Amino acid sequence: MFRIESIFSLIQNGLAAEDSILNVFDYLESHDLWTQFIINDTVKILSPLPQTGKIICLGRNYAAHAREAGYDVPEEPILFVKTKSTVIGPGEAIRIPEAVGRVDHEIELAVIIGKTAKQVSKAEAFDYVAGYTIFNDVTARAMQKQDIERKKPWYRSKNFDTFGPMGPCMVTQAEIGRPIELDLTLRVNGGVRQQANTRHMIFSIPALIETITQWITLEPGDLISTGTPEGISEIHPGDEIEAEIEKIGILKNSVEAA
Repeated sequence: MFRIESIFSLIQNGLAAEDSILNVFDYLESHDLWTQFIINDTVKILSPLPQTGKIICLGRNYAAHAREAGYDVPEEPILFVKTKSTVIGPGEAIRIPEAVGRVDHEIELAVIIGKTAKQVSKAEAFDYVAGYTIFNDVTARAMQKQDIERKKPWYRSKNFDTFGPMGPCMVTQAEIGRPIELDLTLRVNGGVRQQANTRHMIFSIPALIETITQWITLEPGDLISTGTPEGISEIHPGDEIEAEIEKIGILKNSVEAA
């Protein structure tokens, strides 16, 4: 016996498969237990994966974003990592350190891995996906630009604490459907800054899983954040951010000075 205390433990125990989740729903329905799981205003919603494994991110996976940043469209995926200490959940604040310079929002569709994947082909890639969530790849843009100009890795610009808002939930593959063509919208203080559709990704989710697993073993609870579309802009303390992806929901976070 084991206790399921989070989505992460559900995935790690191999129970994130669609049929397992549906069996739980059927049990709750048949025993009239749904009323015990009503979420009221006093409940704090955490990130779906507060104890996530690896966070593998994509740079320039939308052509328009690559061009707005002054780069050519990449011929192969540009990968980097974020640490789990960046992750915050819905309603938590993005905290901008003093003197860090410009900081940008980046709305992204994130893929949650459901089982160990090594040297996986595109044809079987979706068999390894537990579900999807929203990820905001917050970036210290001025610092990133400085590191690129100095030909240094731009790891630090991506990995400040709170620079990885995630949520508001994990949605299964059956609920998302295929092909994966989801509208993404990011608003700052109610004004739209980013708006696109995942159909415009340069490298598809199966292509990303195939590429990554040739070199890196993906494990249950790992995350692939699939890149941001055009429209990145600076955020400031006092801002309210809403990152919305069709069929998943809205991830809301405030911004404050660290």
